[in-house]
Amino acid sequence: MEGFSWGNYINSNSFIAAPVTCFKHAPMGTCWGDISENVRVEVPNTDCSLPTKVFWIAGIVKLAGYNALLRYEGFENDSALDFWCNVCGSDIHPVGWCAASGKPLVPPRTIQHKYANWKAFLVKRLTGAKTLPPDFSQKVSESMQYPFKPCMRVEVVDKRHLCRTRVAVVESVIGGRLRLVYEDSEDRTDDFWCHMHSPLIHHIGWSRSIGHRFKRSDITKKQDGHFDTPPHLFAKVKEVDQSGEWFKEGMKLEAIDPLNLSTICVATIRKVLADGFLMIGIDGSEAADGSDWFCYHATSPSIFPVGFCEINMIELTPPRGYTKLPFKWFDYLRETGSVAAPVKLFNKDVPNHGFRVGMKLEAVDLMEPRLICVATVTRIIHRLLRIHFDGWEEEYDQWVDCESPDLYPVGWCQLTGYQLQPPASQSSRESQSGSSKQKKKAKSQQYKGHKKKRKMPVGKKPVSLSSLPMTGGVRRSFSGDEELTPPPYRTLPAQTALEAFPPPSTSREFSPSLKTVTTLQLKEELIDGEDYSFLQGASDQESNGSANFYIKQEP
Repeated sequence: MEGFSWGNYINSNSFIAAPVTCFKHAPMGTCWGDISENVRVEVPNTDCSLPTKVFWIAGIVKLAGYNALLRYEGFENDSALDFWCNVCGSDIHPVGWCAASGKPLVPPRTIQHKYANWKAFLVKRLTGAKTLPPDFSQKVSESMQYPFKPCMRVEVVDKRHLCRTRVAVVESVIGGRLRLVYEDSEDRTDDFWCHMHSPLIHHIGWSRSIGHRFKRSDITKKQDGHFDTPPHLFAKVKEVDQSGEWFKEGMKLEAIDPLNLSTICVATIRKVLADGFLMIGIDGSEAADGSDWFCYHATSPSIFPVGFCEINMIELTPPRGYTKLPFKWFDYLRETGSVAAPVKLFNKDVPNHGFRVGMKLEAVDLMEPRLICVATVTRIIHRLLRIHFDGWEEEYDQWVDCESPDLYPVGWCQLTGYQLQPPASQSSRESQSGSSKQKKKAKSQQYKGHKKKRKMPVGKKPVSLSSLPMTGGVRRSFSGDEELTPPPYRTLPAQTALEAFPPPSTSREFSPSLKTVTTLQLKEELIDGEDYSFLQGASDQESNGSANFYIKQEP
């Protein structure tokens, strides 16, 4: 499992990755634009023997999330030196960055004698081509700033009793994901992972305001440095009108089981809270004290009207112990003397999310939410996605909303420095899931789950957790659902080489017809700028670059 490469995995199997635009909560998710194949960038030239770092221009051959398969200009259809690189990485720049930064452009050694006049070649190739916007790296940086900070206090679901919340403190933030430590944890190892936009976390005082159960902490006062998270930082839920026809206790519905995310089950509304929140129990599996009831908002995409599974050809899980199979809702409602929740009360919004069956992505294992794994979209029902973890059996799949903050583009882990779990091998599947399979259907009130235990190899932890003890194979999460303005892109008029590549200086250089890429307009007779750093590759006389930036390519 060492050395997993998304690039090799995508290429060797001809996989397609979900585009970055599918993930609005991820960095650049709302301002990715139409970065696509054939966009040109400046990248380090690794095909040279020079002692200093030099650059060359490459074009995007294929996109996979944040990752791009690049090919150096001049290689035409030769893929021998193609390489994968994260578009948001620090080594990717718009065409013109070298000129603005005083960096030399050096043709790759493999093809340095292919053309007698590299400048003419580049002018021909780049005129009309597209590149990244000049402020792309700035946009990436801005999109990776997160308002949640360590020492902030929140209310979060109690992983041992789903029906209540507890106070927890933000321990660390990685890519918008929070490691929360319950405030009354003595050794600070009792933790919970979720995204900052997760529906599982709330501001201090939320439980009291809506009538949700809450575990009071033994700590009588805030610890030094801890402070309450401002309420405006949390994900907003849609306002609902509960004055008219509304959900009532005892109504039946279908819901994703938070302790077995691969199933949609027969469920019952057990309590109606304020602000549109509902406490729901899975029929036939509830604890006598209601400690495994869980909270969904009325607009949650994780609850469905009676008949949803049948209409969409999804297997509905009947109540445990129910013997009249196949399960029929009409008979069950009559036998239990209950009614179905009105269809019109459920969330019917289906965004144009862009996901397609077969697309690859990185997904949180919600039954052990510190882990992010290589995954595939295997089914799409309106806004509901079936997520399969590559290398694992289908029984470990998860139903997830298309806008869930627990889904990320290919390359997200690399971009944020989080540890990605590769597809499981046959041997690891057998060793890690053998014991858990035997109790797969056993419910647990302590949120321990009942599926495979993905054990991380020694040392394989999210980078910021290297000094923190992990909690082993305890599975403890459940499902939940959950603008930036695109940067301007420019069209450059014909001008000198020095002026042709750097970012535009006036708004007149922007083309209103282009939304996301810069179109380069160059003329060969104007390419010779004294200050433009360029290496012809053969001799001093053939280079028109400044002596300060000229580097001779050794054969």
